[in-house]
Amino acid sequence: MLLKTRGIVFRTVKYGETSVIADIFTEEKGLCSFIGGSVRTAKARMPFNLFQSMTVVDLVAYHHEGSGANRLKEVRAAEVWTAIPFDITRGAVALFMAEVCRKSIHEEEENRELFDFLLGHLRWLDVTPHPIANLHLHFLLGLSGFLGFQPQDPEEDGDLFYDLKDGEFTRMPPPQSFLLEPNQARQMLALLKSPLELVHEIPLSRPQRKVLLNKFLQFYQLHLPSFKDVNTPEILEMVM
Repeated sequence: MLLKTRGIVFRTVKYGETSVIADIFTEEKGLCSFIGGSVRTAKARMPFNLFQSMTVVDLVAYHHEGSGANRLKEVRAAEVWTAIPFDITRGAVALFMAEVCRKSIHEEEENRELFDFLLGHLRWLDVTPHPIANLHLHFLLGLSGFLGFQPQDPEEDGDLFYDLKDGEFTRMPPPQSFLLEPNQARQMLALLKSPLELVHEIPLSRPQRKVLLNKFLQFYQLHLPSFKDVNTPEILEMVM
């Protein structure tokens, strides 16, 4: 059958002399692998630049359920980014988002809410005139809701620790080291409750962001056994 859908490219690897295999999160079928034939040639019908991470495409593919990689028939740009490819900081955030997505999203079924969440963050990253230093932290917390382990509001007030392993707020520090201190837990809640358009207003210093990023990635590793070390935070630290 022919599949016609929008998709967000997570990763592309070379396949043979001129082709690629691309992992694309589609609006209709969730995460799928596609073979793009002869895209690394001068006269390619499907230009290789459409297969860059976090590019949004309209695609037509020969799709067969459970057959592994499907062959692409057509690909064209569905969104044209005006800043992400040319701004080193926005590009680094997009690469970080792509790496987190491909290491945490594995569902091969329709999830339009998740697709809209990813697309919304990419659109905002491309056009916002505001600082984007908090955007990747907001993205991690938002994505955790789709993955099933998003922190919930505490039932009590005051200084609370957050147990990253058990996913709960506690009055006393947990017996292991996987935790957020009370001030870090408050920062996490502020990020979690903030709409995307206002997340830049949360006052965080560079050292605070670095600590929170490391803690949030640890949170992912504790709840997703397949989530391995992420390489792009080092790039983020250099460019921010």
